[in-house]
Order: sequence, then C-alpha cells, then structure tokens
Amino acid sequence: MSIGLIGTKIGMTREFMDTGQSVPVTVIRIEKGRVLDVISKDKRGYNAIKVGFFKQKNSKLTKQMKGYFAKKNTEPKKILKEFRVENNENYKEGNELGLEILKDKKFIDVRSKTIGKGFAGVMKRWNFGGLRASHGVSVSHRSHGSTGQRQDPGKVFKGKKMAGHMGDKFRTMLNLEIIKSDLENSLIYVKGSIPGSKNSEVLLRESVKNVRRKTLKEKYDAKIKAQSAKKGKK
Repeated sequence: MSIGLIGTKIGMTREFMDTGQSVPVTVIRIEKGRVLDVISKDKRGYNAIKVGFFKQKNSKLTKQMKGYFAKKNTEPKKILKEFRVENNENYKEGNELGLEILKDKKFIDVRSKTIGKGFAGVMKRWNFGGLRASHGVSVSHRSHGSTGQRQDPGKVFKGKKMAGHMGDKFRTMLNLEIIKSDLENSLIYVKGSIPGSKNSEVLLRESVKNVRRKTLKEKYDAKIKAQSAKKGKK
C-alpha cells in the first residue's frame, strides 16, 4: 500500500552518469496532488486518502462535482485518485503531495496508456505468419485463416486472436530505475521508455515488488571497490 503520483510524459533524452555512461531516460513532469478526503476504517472498512491532480475549469464540471469541490472548499481537479494507506492520521485535507514522496526510492512502477494504432490485422497485432503466398491462396495472404470452430460448440471463444483495435490500453511497467530527480522543477528521470505518447498522463508509484538488483551507480561503485581490492592484493 503506497501513495502514487500523476505526471505528464514530456519525452525522452539521455543522461550522462559520473562514470561517463550514457543512459536513455524518459522525463516526467510531476503534478502536485492535493488531499481532498481522508477515508477512515470505521467509515468504509479501510484507510485511504483521495487525492486530486491537474486543475480543471469550473465550466467543465457537472453539478454534482461543483457541489463536491464547493463543499471541500478547494479548486476543481481533473483527476481524482484514491490510495490506500496503513495510517491515515499522517494526512489532512488540503495537504499537498509532490515528488518528495519518492525522494529515497530507487525503483518505481509506471502505469500509462499505450499509443493507439487503430484497426490492425493479425500479422501486425499478434505477429501471425499469414497464409502461403503461392499456389492455391487467393487474396488472403495476410488473413488469420480458420477460427477453429465447427457446429459444436458453434461459436468463437472469447480471447481468440483476431484483427481488431490495437493499442490504446493501460499497461504497467514494473521496477523502472530512477536516474535523477529534480525537486525544484518537479521532474523525474526514469531509465528506459514508458508506454504512451508525449503529454500523456502517467501514474507513478513505489515498486510493489521487492527489487534486489543494484542501480547503475551501485554497480559502478562495486566495480571500483573490486578493482581497488584487486590492486591491493598485488
């Protein structure tokens, strides 16, 4: 159970480590979240906080949401997210949460929506081999062929790999290494690429898995230590 943050994917660049190594990174601008509601175990059976992200125009709100934000006496927020916490006594309505939450973290999980690619055939979508491109095959070289059903059961099972809408789905990448954090500008640099196009919304949270692998800096420090130990033996 951990609190997450929502940010905007700015794009990709590279960072040079102290070792001179070039590392590809994705830059994410973190949006400060505001605690709108503190949920207690007595009220709903679990402890949680509701956090709002991104400013929203008042004209784009429904009557119900206008009433909600007026009651909370806060500016309207575009995204409302609930995070379960072990102890909700540390949070109060109106508190702001920013990049400092991930200050001492080495690895994070990132969840965002992949780039939509429209309607795609089975060869592009599922990497099918297609039909023969020679004798006996007419105008169906890239088709998926038989769906594999006869009179019994007389239907196509759910989940059958066929042509359809490709992309535009939420995907989570686990255990991405934090290369650098810029608290002043609310920027975080994550190693490698993440799903989604530029300016898409990204959810970041502390890694749910227990990551035992070393960071790039730790690997370099261990290498230097081993080299110096080797020289000392000589």
